[in-house]
Amino acid sequence: MSTDRAAASSNDAIDRFLEELTFHGKTERTRAAYERVLRRFEAFLADPAANPADRALPPDAAGRRECMAWIHTLRGDLEPSTVATYAAYLHRFYAYMTEVGEFDNNPMTVVREEMDERIDTDPTRREIAVPEMREFVARLTHPLDRALVVTLLKTGMRVGELCNLDLRDVTMTGNFGAYDLGGRAQLDGRGDSLYVASDIARGDAINGEDRTAANKRKRGTVVPVDDELAVVLREWLAIRPNAVSPAEPLFCSTGDEWGQRVTPSMVRSRVKDHAEAVGWYRTGGGPAENVTPHYFRHFFTTHLRDRTGDRGIVKYLRGDVADDIIDTYTHNWGTRVRDTYERHIYELL
Repeated sequence: MSTDRAAASSNDAIDRFLEELTFHGKTERTRAAYERVLRRFEAFLADPAANPADRALPPDAAGRRECMAWIHTLRGDLEPSTVATYAAYLHRFYAYMTEVGEFDNNPMTVVREEMDERIDTDPTRREIAVPEMREFVARLTHPLDRALVVTLLKTGMRVGELCNLDLRDVTMTGNFGAYDLGGRAQLDGRGDSLYVASDIARGDAINGEDRTAANKRKRGTVVPVDDELAVVLREWLAIRPNAVSPAEPLFCSTGDEWGQRVTPSMVRSRVKDHAEAVGWYRTGGGPAENVTPHYFRHFFTTHLRDRTGDRGIVKYLRGDVADDIIDTYTHNWGTRVRDTYERHIYELL
């Protein structure tokens, strides 16, 4: 098969797989990660001087030896856990295409079983003390950046959950002019707080808007808003653009997408820029090195758990616990959640 035909076949198979990832509701970030890995594999197969077949191949013609050889080219350039992740992506690609009848077999099955590399599901992350994080927050001069970062740090929510917040999901005392905060029944009698829903999937029409990010909580959670978070949210609302969406998102873009709901990619880009400026992010670095929006969830978990000694309340705030446990905190929210949270939450301003 010629190089051109091999590339065309590869493009067709990879494009179909990526399209079906979208149909299955996978996020843009997940799709981009698969595409990056699969295109790298595609380039390897298309180079007769690189792959063991000595000729250009499409994915459906690649065998165990070609897959093994490609995995071997990754070693030395990537961390073992990253090599394992790339192998998992390729295995998923072949497994899916085989399952739907596009390919005859999955050559990665044996390759993965014989690999020594394993995905590190709990990497040792960069340790940042509260005073260091306080200095980082002090560098954030734009009200939107401060509000996004402090909300993540003070609540431990995921970036998709942050982006899905609407004005109805936050209640704070005071006069906010034309803004109609609150509206969620779950916030009644809770004081200054945020409601993080659990029933939002990518593509769902929620509060009059199709969502591009998902909430992954096991159950909706009410999270206290302390004095510091209230300050940065007030500063943000004072300059917030009029929203394009009738859902009135809490956080809107102030850039080229003026007034549109912020997306996870926007938030990651802003955090990356600030983290790079202080040496907390390196292109090609992994979760053990780089500070990302997900790192703030790790920071919240570690520091609040250490301060309270109460794993249960941290799991409640993260939305990680089952109904029987979460009910305990829901029914005694004022004393079990707000009081404990306000006594122990770290200061960032």
